[in-house]
Amino acid sequence: MNQSNQLRASSTKSSYIAKSVMSSAVIAALLVSSGCATSSLLENENRVSSKTVTNVLSEDQIVAFGRPAQPIPNLPTGNMVIVGEKNSYVLVQGGAEMVTLLTNLTAKNIQVENDMSFEVPNNDGYFQGQMKMSYAKLKDEFQRSDYQFFLQNGGQECTSASDMRMNAQRFCFSVPVKGAIYPQVSNLSLIQSKYRALSKPYTVTFYNRTAQNEVTRSGRNGAEKLILLPFAVAFDVVTFPVQLLDSIAN
Repeated sequence: MNQSNQLRASSTKSSYIAKSVMSSAVIAALLVSSGCATSSLLENENRVSSKTVTNVLSEDQIVAFGRPAQPIPNLPTGNMVIVGEKNSYVLVQGGAEMVTLLTNLTAKNIQVENDMSFEVPNNDGYFQGQMKMSYAKLKDEFQRSDYQFFLQNGGQECTSASDMRMNAQRFCFSVPVKGAIYPQVSNLSLIQSKYRALSKPYTVTFYNRTAQNEVTRSGRNGAEKLILLPFAVAFDVVTFPVQLLDSIAN
């Protein structure tokens, strides 16, 4: 083979090697890219599956706030009852604190948050959440005993700019509560006929949280029914004074 042929053969071989190297690099890049895409997809799927969906189990119109007329078996005394059109919601923790606040503070100065929403983690008849209210009046109307009451019952100053412009002062209360869901009270008709309705709609909502992938598999969409306590029985309730009922919703 002459020198010219040798040069051409060497050039062809070098070109073939270069193309092979480039092909390998392209394939490796594609594999890496594919792997990244697959990893990203898996991460996205993991993120999706870890999300939760809030399911509203029930909404009820509040009729009154009160206390059981007689002790309820297997429950502590001093409970507060949220009387609903559908069911009764007995506060087994935090009820005594709410009764203390609602019966010792001047009714016309009390404001309870309209957004009353409680979680029912296992939909087994037990709920939990926070009840929030505030108490406000003109600064010169407060007495030393008022401040002492706030200190003893967890009141926190939350005076707003609007309150300050009116020379008023406001204190907020947030009471952790747990409760049990009972059937409609026995004397609901008497309560509705004897007392005025609240001055505006007042709703209590119950919900739980479900993993998104569980919702997809089961087809549940939040239209589940709220489960009452097993063997729960109805009872009579004694409502708070009508003036308090009316002021709470204002």
